[in-house]
Amino acid sequence: MHAALNSNASTRHAGALHDPGLRAAIAATAATAAWRGSRHANLGWWRHGNGGYGWVGPLFWPFAYYDLYDYAFWGPAYGVSFWDYGYADLYAGIFAPYGYDTLSGYLPRYAAVARGRRGRPGDGGALAQICNADGGEIAGIPAEQINASMTLTAEQRAALEQFANASVKGAQMVRATCPNEPALTAPARLGMMQQRIEAMLGAVDMLQPPLQDFYGSLNDEQKVQFGALIDRQRRSDRRRGVAAGPDCGMAQTGLLDWPQSEIERKIQPTDAQRRSLAVLQQAAAKAGDSLKTSCQPDAAITLPARVAAIKDRLTAMIQAVKSVRAALDDFYATLSDEQKAQFESIGRERVG
Repeated sequence: MHAALNSNASTRHAGALHDPGLRAAIAATAATAAWRGSRHANLGWWRHGNGGYGWVGPLFWPFAYYDLYDYAFWGPAYGVSFWDYGYADLYAGIFAPYGYDTLSGYLPRYAAVARGRRGRPGDGGALAQICNADGGEIAGIPAEQINASMTLTAEQRAALEQFANASVKGAQMVRATCPNEPALTAPARLGMMQQRIEAMLGAVDMLQPPLQDFYGSLNDEQKVQFGALIDRQRRSDRRRGVAAGPDCGMAQTGLLDWPQSEIERKIQPTDAQRRSLAVLQQAAAKAGDSLKTSCQPDAAITLPARVAAIKDRLTAMIQAVKSVRAALDDFYATLSDEQKAQFESIGRERVG
């Protein structure tokens, strides 16, 4: 049978990365590598409630396919990481904590420049490892257990294999969005964020038809068996869910307040720029409300329903990013080069 159906291979490949708590720790270590050993008190302003980070250097949503997979198959208890992505990451995309010297060190082609500089994040290896790990055999659905626990017809086994193949292709699609260039401006970062989410949405679109074909082919008894299999696997799995429930990217809302005073002080905007800035602020506030409303991790019960919930959430995220990005592009176009440099420094000052 196709390698995508081999759950043992999946386990060997992913290893400890099946643990969402460990993935959050790895992302946090990589995300804060630029400041390791220094005394920065405010590293938490862009941190997720589960301890992870939405941005690792230029990469948005490390371990994206793992997070999607966990919620789809194992439900809310293991899907906290998926639902933690939201407004906080959009905010951090606008007011990035990284400057060029730290950002470039995450990418292998720029590592030689960054290497040897004090406090720099290393040789780009951490980001490459995250990108390479996010996909591959983890995309293999637990089809060995499905075949062992259920009596499937030849047509159902073929449908299951098509589902597994689509899962592998979806993971590859997401992995292909790992960055090769640093995003040095807020509009560029939101562009990369949009590209990453669009790839995830494309992966879901690829998954849904074969999933519906397989799940729809099951009779009522088989669906009960399928649900029982998922429950048994979930209970016996050594993976740990993160301690807290998902915050939908709205954690630490006080720290995510719009930095109006810093913008005024650094940019000294004209009246026209203030009007454009007000439109951006309104777009960001509306996006935050929309993302909060669309966060419903406990609403879906079955696997197809959870995949549909993933699609709805990613669609809401795409719409939020696009609306904010359009307003940001308009505002950014009014700034001088000096004002742009000052705007980009706001997030970095919060880390300092």
